[in-house]
Amino acid sequence: MAPDSDMEVVKGAKVLMVGAGGIGCELLKTLALSGFEDIHIIDMDTIEVSNLNRQFLFRQCHVGQSKAKVARDAVLKFKPHINIKPYHANVKNPEFNIEFFKQFSVVVNGLDNLDARRHVNRLCLAAEVPLIESGTTGFLGQVTVHVKGKTECYECQGKPAPKTYPVCTITNTPSKFVHCVVWAKDLLFAKLFGDRSQDNDLNVQSSDSVDASKNTEDVFERKPDEDPENYGQRIYDHVFGYNIELALSNEETWRHREKPRPIYINDVLPEKSFQKNGYLENSIDVNMAISAMPALGLKSPQEIWSLAENTKVFLEALSLFIKKRVKDIGNLTFDKDDQLAVEFVTAAANIRASSFGIPMHSLFETKGIAGNIVHAVATTNAIIAGLIVIEAIKVLQGNFNNYRMTYCLEFPKKKMLLMPIEPFEANESCYVCSETPLILEINTRTSKLRDFVEKIVRNKLGMNLPLIMHGANLIFEDGDDIEEDVASNYARNLDKVLAELPSPVTSGTALTVEDLQQELKCNIIIKHREEFDEEKEPDGMVLSGWTERVNDNQSSNGESTSSVLSATAEIKNTNGTYVASGRPLVSGTKRKISEMEEASDNSSNPSSKSNSADRENPQQVEDNDVVDDLVILEVPPEVPKKKKVKCFVTLRKAFISHVGSSGEALESFYCTSFVALISRMPVN
Repeated sequence: MAPDSDMEVVKGAKVLMVGAGGIGCELLKTLALSGFEDIHIIDMDTIEVSNLNRQFLFRQCHVGQSKAKVARDAVLKFKPHINIKPYHANVKNPEFNIEFFKQFSVVVNGLDNLDARRHVNRLCLAAEVPLIESGTTGFLGQVTVHVKGKTECYECQGKPAPKTYPVCTITNTPSKFVHCVVWAKDLLFAKLFGDRSQDNDLNVQSSDSVDASKNTEDVFERKPDEDPENYGQRIYDHVFGYNIELALSNEETWRHREKPRPIYINDVLPEKSFQKNGYLENSIDVNMAISAMPALGLKSPQEIWSLAENTKVFLEALSLFIKKRVKDIGNLTFDKDDQLAVEFVTAAANIRASSFGIPMHSLFETKGIAGNIVHAVATTNAIIAGLIVIEAIKVLQGNFNNYRMTYCLEFPKKKMLLMPIEPFEANESCYVCSETPLILEINTRTSKLRDFVEKIVRNKLGMNLPLIMHGANLIFEDGDDIEEDVASNYARNLDKVLAELPSPVTSGTALTVEDLQQELKCNIIIKHREEFDEEKEPDGMVLSGWTERVNDNQSSNGESTSSVLSATAEIKNTNGTYVASGRPLVSGTKRKISEMEEASDNSSNPSSKSNSADRENPQQVEDNDVVDDLVILEVPPEVPKKKKVKCFVTLRKAFISHVGSSGEALESFYCTSFVALISRMPVN
């Protein structure tokens, strides 16, 4: 059994858990079974059907209810005497301020987006509360420890930004299927069913603006007496036919590109007989969501529909929206759990893809792209939850020397499942936990203060209530307690270009940006630049200065459905050498910070014979260090059934060593996770 003093530390701890999703469900259960008796949960989400395959605390009857509250009720059924307090709210709400965070012994994250992770990191730094961060993607996962003054903070290393696409590529020259999906979801779906007052240029303008206005005037407005089928045909011919013809009129655009093919409905369905076959009546099952597929004889979401089938789905889905969901039109946003919305976007994306010579995709594949779905594995979530609790216990015990950042990997050739490494020191150039200034390249004569606030201060720096100063002059402030006349003055500043502000911002200007809620302040040096590459720099400005740029091919760990591959990972495999946060790790070894930096320096020297040999065959590197923390299965990739027990024993011993003195108290629970992990191994 673990010493009484260690268990008292666990029982007396007050834990804040942020996120009650895939990792959060496993984590809450693990915390409860490990002896924690005071747990607070923050999660703003409600339960969806797509959560049920891995978020095991939830059931079908819970769909639509608060994740935090249902998770609490589920755990209290088998641990009724502990205190669990749920908050169905956004962690960025003002009530969750620094004083709120100061009451906790440790904060554990199970979040699915970069913005919230950065916010929690900053509050933990300001409140001086240790943070255990985590993320998973499929079989990959990671757990990192962040303690102010002892380790790097979450933002000391650069994170891959969510992928964005230039508007001109989406509207005029798509070359990938994802371009077609973005067009169908963010442009066409939003134009037809969302807020039509928003700017949304679906129309390629011809050189004759007068003629163009005649042809495109009110094309998306449905006349009061217009039949839904006729309206659908008119929209179809406009976006897939007329717009493509207008695009083709610009010959320069297609000089070095393959020309698209205009598609009109008469070319695909000349007989039009499908309108009279009663599809609509057969499209609805009282026990199921509205769908266009059943009436068209389409059953499998894995099949790729033909152009004619996509056309029928497009028209049928549009008709169903008008006839059965007319009250929603004008307020809809795309939801991956909305079956009819997914069908419409799939059909529209495939028709556009066909026009541009791009291979079409199935509904299942399109849903994953449109919903930014990163397919999760429950086993990985369980392992990561166990590792989070292990690190939390070390933090509570003050066991700094044994802190580990642990990566869960699946590289059968290397026979490696877990890779713990010692935490890195704080990055001296991190703008969050140091005072290093940032550099912003921007056109000060054309860019407005609004562009700077939205694209840089809010999106890049993640500030919620920013305050911007030029010397002693306050040029912008956001908050609820600002007087009305002052707020209107700031609003006027937002629409002025930087060089024309009351306190002009030009090349060489130093701006101070501060968020009082996060207690974060940083300095930004402005550097004027005239032109930007629209493809590579779509924001029209470039921020740099705090960390080295992250490679685009770097994998991204983080269970996320809210953004394209939520950016949390810092690990990849390059010719057998594992790289964490830009530092190389030779497979089969545990490296301290100093050793890893030395390895990095040596690997860049091509004249070193030993380093050359290491690169050619990493597993032959002699390891003189103790590998207590590294789990390596010394078995071939094809594992017979009888060897699985032996593998499990190896894993169990390694994990008990990793846990330390508290291992026996947690052992029985973690066995469940390891059984699941071992089950992934191939069996002869």
